[in-house]
Amino acid sequence: MGTEERAEGFLGEAGRSRKIIHIDMDAFYASVEQRDNPELRGKPVAVGGSRERGVVAAASYEARKFGVHSAMPSITAKRKCPDLIFVKPRFDAYKAISLQIREIFAEYTPIIEPLSLDEAYLDVTENLKGIVLATQIAEQIRPKIRAETELTASAGVSYNKFLAKLASDHRKPDGLFVITPKMGPAFVETLPVRKFHGVGPATARKMSGLGIETGLDLKGQTLDFLQQHFGKVSSYYYWAARGVDERPVRADRIRKSVGAENTFPADLFAYEAARGALRDIVDKVWDYCERSGIRGRTVTLKVKFANFQIITRSRTGQIAVRTRSELEQLGDALLEPLFPVARGIRLLGISMSSLAAAEAEQSEFGLPV
Repeated sequence: MGTEERAEGFLGEAGRSRKIIHIDMDAFYASVEQRDNPELRGKPVAVGGSRERGVVAAASYEARKFGVHSAMPSITAKRKCPDLIFVKPRFDAYKAISLQIREIFAEYTPIIEPLSLDEAYLDVTENLKGIVLATQIAEQIRPKIRAETELTASAGVSYNKFLAKLASDHRKPDGLFVITPKMGPAFVETLPVRKFHGVGPATARKMSGLGIETGLDLKGQTLDFLQQHFGKVSSYYYWAARGVDERPVRADRIRKSVGAENTFPADLFAYEAARGALRDIVDKVWDYCERSGIRGRTVTLKVKFANFQIITRSRTGQIAVRTRSELEQLGDALLEPLFPVARGIRLLGISMSSLAAAEAEQSEFGLPV
């Protein structure tokens, strides 16, 4: 086995090959606000709080340069950055974009563990596209996110969750970093313990009081010593300091829909142009359905206009869609009544929900097959 194969094979301690990607959106809430309001671009923005009260939920990178960060009292943030602009959070918008991003992940793997609206682990050891290199998958996902949401994401690739998360933070914003098995232990040794996922400010201070400042310091402690001072979590610290993390990526949510969407370089105004664009999206959805054996009873069309207004139209049958042709006809039937459009169409999407295994039954959507 060559050096590159060993790096991308990510052979774990138990001899089981794992390929993990951690995707973390860059200043997610603040970036959404700057995307949707051009007047905020390039300016220090805090989502949440106000000038006098509350706490900052998220800060733009322009605000972070002044030392503003999430969970900081608003009054402190304003003192650090007098020109800080406070924006009310729009969690419905953030959630919708988060789901859109997860649909991109689902093109590659069903093993997705969301940590929050803006980050997730992906296990791509066995992936839907049969891509051997995890780095190549990360390199495809990041530009897809940018193209479809106009937002940037950082990615970390490694052989376990702990290191993948460290890697995604290493070259933020808009970065990609890979930690191979050969690099892992040495990378952890040089890292300040406050950078470890799971080590908060209070724990970092406690470790500092015990003379533990870096991963190497932590690695030098016995498990008994760590258990004495940190209890149940000590085993995680002990192994993390050695670059070992056997936690699996847990796809603990049952998949509720499968879909795809596309953002266009130029807005669409004509029905025929939109219909043609929808065919390519239907191809993506049906390709996934064929590979996974999944079918759905509810078909939903998503349309985003040039002013970023989003509408959806759905139709539900008594049994699942049976063929690609049927899915395309349903999409067209939902699309056509929207024309003529007052504003150009910026994005189209098709999804299926009410999922089940493939059925060999006749459709009852009332459309010819």
